[in-house]
Amino acid sequence: MRHFRNTVASATAVATVLAFSAGSGWSAEDYNPKMSEGAKRIEFQADAFKPDPTYADTPYDIQAQLAIYGGKSEVVAPRPLFELGQPQYVSGQLSEPLTIFGELNPTQFAVQAFGDWRTAVAFNDNGNDEVAQIATRLNIDIDFKITSTERLHAFIRPIDTGNQFTRCEFAGGDSEDKCDIEFDLNLETLFFEGDAGAIAQGFTGRYYKGDYPFSVGLVPLFFQNGLWMNDAVVGGAYAIPALNSKALDISNMEFSFFAGFDDVENDAIVDAGGKVADNNANVYGMAAFIETLEGYIEGGIGYIDVDDNKLGDQDLLSASLSWTSRYHDILSYSVRGFASRQKRDDGGQDLGNGMALLVETSWMTHKPYTLLPYANFFFGTGRPQPLANANGLLINTGINFETDGLTGFPFLDDTAADAFGGAIGLQYLFNLDQQIVVEAATVQAYGNDANARGDQYALGVRWQLPISKAWLIRADAMYGIRNNDDDIAGLRFEVRRKF
Repeated sequence: MRHFRNTVASATAVATVLAFSAGSGWSAEDYNPKMSEGAKRIEFQADAFKPDPTYADTPYDIQAQLAIYGGKSEVVAPRPLFELGQPQYVSGQLSEPLTIFGELNPTQFAVQAFGDWRTAVAFNDNGNDEVAQIATRLNIDIDFKITSTERLHAFIRPIDTGNQFTRCEFAGGDSEDKCDIEFDLNLETLFFEGDAGAIAQGFTGRYYKGDYPFSVGLVPLFFQNGLWMNDAVVGGAYAIPALNSKALDISNMEFSFFAGFDDVENDAIVDAGGKVADNNANVYGMAAFIETLEGYIEGGIGYIDVDDNKLGDQDLLSASLSWTSRYHDILSYSVRGFASRQKRDDGGQDLGNGMALLVETSWMTHKPYTLLPYANFFFGTGRPQPLANANGLLINTGINFETDGLTGFPFLDDTAADAFGGAIGLQYLFNLDQQIVVEAATVQAYGNDANARGDQYALGVRWQLPISKAWLIRADAMYGIRNNDDDIAGLRFEVRRKF
């Protein structure tokens, strides 16, 4: 690449010299062009450049041109719900940017709203409660783009309150034929993110090496695929990205540091009524991501400092470490470890002492992109807790460990508390135009700290089909057998509109 740039610079310099020399009496020795430090002048070689090819006798074939890219063509994606200012991903000339934040940090103000609208009909039996209902949920992300690196982002769910969604129950439940309209404009997230270097460039007019990204506000934090942390907290985060080391064979490495001072949720930190407390606790932590040795390492450590005067002594330390790689052309795998420590001196019950090991694997077949068998396993001892995650540690272990965030679809115990088990399944993507997943899963409880009352087994099926770029339909079914507890079952059909 350096040789190419030098050649271009030299060719440009020669062309400039020839232009000045023609009819001016100048010679090449009289002209000293401006060049970068890595470029140098070379003698002009007339045979180094050939004329461009001509296609005067060859008609233009648009199909042949498309075939160069595998027959690909433009994908007409759904437009945002609302756009003001510079549109997202459009062709044509961009408007001239403003320089109110400095010439080195130009801006093209734009506001966009995007997200999806989900509606599902479900028949759910969660053991002690049976309900048939139709429920709907609207997710709206609002982006206020300031510059190329700075933005203000908000997320709202206007037709649900907490975990209560706008719905009509037509069988089961507390009463039949009941409709509840939920309305809530509370902000789920509201944060500013940007790059301190780019901001400083604009105000000082000087370039700065490196990236200095940060976020502040009601910030969503997501680590370890959301298993260790998946929560929006009032606070901030700062990252040191794009590091590398040739000696250690590290191609990319980054470190993130974060702190939160409100809305910190952990199942081991409860109020006087035994409910999860999301106030009166601070969280501090750091996470690392390292690409090396043909794989990548993720790790993190965090501490939740609880207000003893309001919640008692419930401070908690949580750590995570994982390794993800591929073994030849046989399987891809991730090994994740989680550990938490909580020591209460106020006489309350420790809810956050434990460790868990998760192994996730997907196997190669003769259709490596569409036919994907997987086998995921876990072993937990005590009551392992993520740092801040409203979902359980096993949400990614299989489809039988996750609910739908809409109708209360049933699922197996996802805490890994004094339990082991896993899920074995098969995912088929056809011609990349639809998805079907079939899975068998189990939880084997063995200790006094087990959250499950006994062993659990489940069979689950999921099917998804995109009708268009904007519309998607999905169906789920599962049946779970729970020893020492009522069995569970669910059947649901969902329509999703993306915008």
